Amino acid sequence: MTCCYDRRDLGLLLLRVGTGGVLAAHGAQKLFGWFGGHGIEGTGQFMESVGYRPGKASATAAGLAEAGGGALLALGLATPAAGAAAAGAMAGAAALHTPNGFFSQAGGYEYPALLGTTAASLAVAGPGRLSLDHALGHTLNRHWMVPAALAATGAVTALIINARNRRVGRGGEGGEQGELFEG
Repeated sequence: MTCCYDRRDLGLLLLRVGTGGVLAAHGAQKLFGWFGGHGIEGTGQFMESVGYRPGKASATAAGLAEAGGGALLALGLATPAAGAAAAGAMAGAAALHTPNGFFSQAGGYEYPALLGTTAASLAVAGPGRLSLDHALGHTLNRHWMVPAALAATGAVTALIINARNRRVGRGGEGGEQGELFEG
């Protein structure tokens, strides 16, 4: 008798729960101030100071993409949309850290790039059989949803990052990571 899942399904479950949990925790910092975070107000002020405007709306969008995308990834529900949303949020974070180089210990974009790539990879690979998507017959995980979710998120993310980069580029406002999110 064979089991209903294989080791790939178990690997995807571990990857989804680990990545989704980390993303959800980061989103909860932004939205609720949990886990040492600064909530919407503090995160909004930080976002405003680094060129993501309006700050409070940017903090809310990033928090929802991280917390919502992370929780859905962990559950394996609406995997294409969840992975795309989380990847978009991480692209915004990576753009902020790019001036510091690649490695995290220097404040670089290594960590958000890893989380974003993993989230996008899960959107493409799918959640595996140990998921709510599988249990629900993949109604929210159709093949056409993957390119649609990634393209829509990519387009919106590019517009937001471009707008932020234009603001930071003219007059040098924002762009430096402030004390709010240091070590």
